[in-house]
Amino acid sequence: MKKLFLSCEHAGNKVPANLRPLFKGADEVLATHRGWDIGALRLFKALVPLVDHSAFETMSRLCIEMNRSIDNPELFSTYSKVANNEQKAFMLNLYHAYRSHFTTAVKDSIGAGHSVFHISVHSFTPVLNGDVRHVDIGLLYDPACALEHSFCSKWKQELEREFLDLKVRMNEPYKGTDDGFTTALRNLFRRNTQASRLR
Repeated sequence: MKKLFLSCEHAGNKVPANLRPLFKGADEVLATHRGWDIGALRLFKALVPLVDHSAFETMSRLCIEMNRSIDNPELFSTYSKVANNEQKAFMLNLYHAYRSHFTTAVKDSIGAGHSVFHISVHSFTPVLNGDVRHVDIGLLYDPACALEHSFCSKWKQELEREFLDLKVRMNEPYKGTDDGFTTALRNLFRRNTQASRLR
């Protein structure tokens, strides 16, 4: 049986009380797309009734980047890089807990004989560093995986049929193989799970 898993790593811009001293004067930045994926949580919640397992994180990615690997230099932002050891341990515990719980759920589902398809919900800013992105919905996938390509192609067709004015693109404005939670899970469960990201 196929199981659909849903996640949203940048669902909010909250800063825990013990980290607030790191973000003095950063309220405006936290409210922008640098602080969170605006609109992603609303889409995530609309999709939850359709899936078998879901998880989301509302702590700002400017604290710790839930969608990056542990060795990624962007794991901590310019605000959180200066955190003390206790603050960093706190953020790392949340990071590992979020990813571990979801990974365990995937492993358990595969162990029960199911195949898992993981979709991670994100949003992107329409203008980045002065460059206008001519895309409304980006379906990110691994081009080396025929199943992912087929799924996203059909999804694109359905979206364009339903919403005539939307610009739906494949692997834009990012690559589906970039460092992210879906990529990490894909690599971990390469033969048993398929992953895609809806941004």
